[in-house]
Amino acid sequence: MTDVWEVTCRPPGKRTLWAFAGLGAAGAGLAAVRVAYRGELLDLWLGAGLLLGLVGVVSLHAATAAVRADAHGLRSRTLLRRRSVPWRDVADLRVRRTYGHASRGQETRRVSLVLHNGRKRLLPLPRSWSSHDPDFDAELEALRALHRRYGTPASGHVPVVSNRTAGHGWAGSLALCAVLLACAGVAAWFVPGAAADERAWKSATPCTAGPPAGERTGSPPRERNQAGGECLTTVPAVIARTEANWPRQRSWLYFAGGRPLTRLEVSREAAQEFQAGDRVELTVWRQKVREVSGAGHVWREHAPGGGEVAVLAAVSALAAGWPAARILLRVRGRRLPDDEVLPSAVPFAGALAGTALWLLPLCYLHPTAPLASSGAITWAAMDSLVSLGLFAWAWRATRVRTPAAAGTADVSAAEEEGEEVFLTARFLEHTDYNPFGFGTHIVLGGGPPAVTPHAGPGRFAARRIPVERLTVRKVRRVRGGDGDTVSRSWHIAELDDAGEPVRLAAAPDDLTRVLRALTDPGS
Repeated sequence: MTDVWEVTCRPPGKRTLWAFAGLGAAGAGLAAVRVAYRGELLDLWLGAGLLLGLVGVVSLHAATAAVRADAHGLRSRTLLRRRSVPWRDVADLRVRRTYGHASRGQETRRVSLVLHNGRKRLLPLPRSWSSHDPDFDAELEALRALHRRYGTPASGHVPVVSNRTAGHGWAGSLALCAVLLACAGVAAWFVPGAAADERAWKSATPCTAGPPAGERTGSPPRERNQAGGECLTTVPAVIARTEANWPRQRSWLYFAGGRPLTRLEVSREAAQEFQAGDRVELTVWRQKVREVSGAGHVWREHAPGGGEVAVLAAVSALAAGWPAARILLRVRGRRLPDDEVLPSAVPFAGALAGTALWLLPLCYLHPTAPLASSGAITWAAMDSLVSLGLFAWAWRATRVRTPAAAGTADVSAAEEEGEEVFLTARFLEHTDYNPFGFGTHIVLGGGPPAVTPHAGPGRFAARRIPVERLTVRKVRRVRGGDGDTVSRSWHIAELDDAGEPVRLAAAPDDLTRVLRALTDPGS
């Protein structure tokens, strides 16, 4: 790849893309003719034509994309834009990785340009939808070879930026946090009204005099009892038939003669319990049926009270803490290289979950005045201290640890006595002592260091590590190019294995112990 003088990247399956573009043009033409001659905007053929037209535009955009690189720089072309960047303006070439369906291992890789002025641009090509794509890797290496020849790369490796690394943007997390906080504010605004309605419903009493017979055919008017509150009106009715649909569909009760109303939406269980011909009584409050009672069956409309709405507001506010924690970690790691993996925000999720254990019951029991009583104040104060401790623990757990030197690890008592100690560690490359990455642990003590596919006891299937061939180059934090199987909290040791680069990944304390054994096996 060092002798590459020119690189041209074109989309795969270009003929197929042009065929879809032509099909889309035909579909758009069909839609235009249909509208011109029939004048109908809501038509099946029109919808199909518009869909084909959209497919055609997407295919045309993909078919016209191209990237060419030579001694003068990079030139990219799309359907609506052309760009040209000389090599002297390019600081680095990176891989931008985005994930699709996590369970299926889907991901998209694209090449990103980092300019000396700090701006970043995504190239339309090359592009890959797999983590193992030889064509994408070859084109990327050819572009980097040209950059090394005619430019000054900022890094000697291929930086990989994903949602796990420091260089990923936080605009999406900020937008999600703002939306959740807005939802929490809206829900909190409805809490007093919901609590007032709940109290009014519980204190409502039957009306002293029923409405006239003529008014029972429709929605009963509002009436007030002697205490000044709205009263409950009871109206008899006969069920004509029921309609019980699936849970995501509406279920109905139909009344004979359309009196006092034609139909009423109820739950599926209620529609199954009531039968045609049942005589029931409808309890009306505020011109709305709130209860249907029959012989052995009662249905009540669920109206969220103040406690439930307050819990919804608290849940939305706590949920906003997750994207806020991700933003906090990115701001905290702003001085890290863009391709270094940030610590996980899971400890903050644990702190939020611990806060929810006491905050949600408090909001449910005291929706409008959570600090109105001394007991509630004591409850909130004591549990707030617990939450403060949880967030302090989360802050400490997500700190960025500086890699330690190889000789700073303490020897355990088991190692001093010659006992076997199994440490979770993995060589990331295929070697003769780690064929196809089978090793998950390294055993120290009781013999030379060895790679094992198990956590012991015993050295079954162990392979000795040739420590005489290994030289430690440096120890660093996890990067985006090290793969998603490496824990965020681990560190990576870059080793030289007789001229071949090898990476060893382990937890920081375990890695220092392994490196001490590899660099000084006689100790």
